Amino acid sequence: MEPLPHQLALQGLVRPLIIGIAGCSGSGKTTLSHELARELDATLFTFDYYYRDLAHLPMEERAVHNFDHPDSLESELLLEHVEALAALRSVDRPVYDFATHTRVPHSTGHVTPSRVIIVEGILALHYEALRKLFDFSIYVHAPHEVCLTRRIYRDVRERGRTEQSVREQFAATTRPMADAYVLPSREFASIVVDGTESLDWSVERVLTQLHREHLLPPAVADA
Repeated sequence: MEPLPHQLALQGLVRPLIIGIAGCSGSGKTTLSHELARELDATLFTFDYYYRDLAHLPMEERAVHNFDHPDSLESELLLEHVEALAALRSVDRPVYDFATHTRVPHSTGHVTPSRVIIVEGILALHYEALRKLFDFSIYVHAPHEVCLTRRIYRDVRERGRTEQSVREQFAATTRPMADAYVLPSREFASIVVDGTESLDWSVERVLTQLHREHLLPPAVADA
């Protein structure tokens, strides 16, 4: 077993605070996650790296793969890594190439635990085993139309997609899978925030609730 990171061991931390953040693709959950990670000096752990490697499929089949179904993620490895971080052990996560829908061979990203760990992904509240690890959870809600507009902007700019392909995927799989798996997970959230509201307001709501429930580690709460 990997020894505790020296700094955490000195601080006597037994287990970090683990926060789960879910919401539909384009809801604003990633933006909120990054801002909370900055505010709380947290380790950010995102689902995006855990899509299954589709290198064995022709490119045309990869392009129409259902990336919004829970089976598209290697949830077993994801859970294993979150459990390790909860036990204050570092992990080496995969690196995923969204342009080719494959994992980058022989490449990993090192993730080190801290006093607060934020687990972010559209299905973060879907998996029961993962929910059991969360001390607090957030669901970010936004209308489908808003999510689609944001997804077009992101995927065209960052992932080499065309607007038409994003719209077709949204209609074929993204929205139906959101209705089937993402929206129902809202009921498991400790708090629901509006992804169309001010980011500062959403952060303030979350931090207020964390303080109210006395969940923040002392060093974070006093910051």
